[in-house]
Amino acid sequence: MNTILKLNQLTKKFGSLTAVDALTFNIEKGHVYGILGPNGSGKSTTLGMILNVVNPSSGNFEWFQGNLSTHEALKKVGAIIESPNFYPSMSAEDNLKLVCQIKEVDYSRIDMVLDIVDLKDRKKDHFKSYSLGMKQRLAIASALLNNPEILILDEPTNGLDPQGIHQIREIIKRIASEGMTILLASHLLDEVEKVCSHVVVIRKGNMLYSGPVDELNATHGFLELKSEQTEELHTFLNSHEAIDHFEEVDHEVIKAILAHPYEASEINKECFEKGIFLTHLVKRKETLEEQFLKLTKNQ
Repeated sequence: MNTILKLNQLTKKFGSLTAVDALTFNIEKGHVYGILGPNGSGKSTTLGMILNVVNPSSGNFEWFQGNLSTHEALKKVGAIIESPNFYPSMSAEDNLKLVCQIKEVDYSRIDMVLDIVDLKDRKKDHFKSYSLGMKQRLAIASALLNNPEILILDEPTNGLDPQGIHQIREIIKRIASEGMTILLASHLLDEVEKVCSHVVVIRKGNMLYSGPVDELNATHGFLELKSEQTEELHTFLNSHEAIDHFEEVDHEVIKAILAHPYEASEINKECFEKGIFLTHLVKRKETLEEQFLKLTKNQ
């Protein structure tokens, strides 16, 4: 794999507060990574350190396998970590021309990036006439002007309405399908599940998981069961080799976590043979949200 970014024990302290605690993970080329955590978990601080706007307290990071200085490496990075900062009374096109001058990029890239974010037909309009979603899309266009090897986004859908959220997510998926490496910070499980291939889960600055999204969610699922013969059902589940543990969740419905793959039809048959008649039986897969809550409940 081609490693674009490597974090090694990266730590940031603000006085007695440890905002990021010994974060270690790699970003490999061609994937979409999500740094997932509640507000205040250290996501933005982490992005600030790798973009050289926040000084680490200890640890280090390395861009492009250490072949470039951080200053040179960041020329290959496109990033949005704050609200879009454009001139309100200038058109989108003229705002991007200024960015081209700063980044030393040819103007020919402007129509290309505006096309990617579906703003080409509004390029002559003043920035102040744009909706919040359009402003965010223009910011993504700006970050793409230098044809970066990695795009970094901090809470890219924050504050947007449902339509704006959908548009941004579709743009991210479209960019990713072309092979762009993307790193985004988000507190939204739904965003990570729909957009990202890999996830780094952090809480209070500590990393709880790093790896593919589908491996975080790779459990054997659970059964929802209900019977009027509650005690007999409890006894049956307690002794069953396929049941890791169970709990009563709602209106006497029992949630039984599977220890290994097992079919609901087999459970139903075994209960019937023991004279236990089930009034409710459903097999489900744990959602990313359930896995996340399980992962963070003791933190």
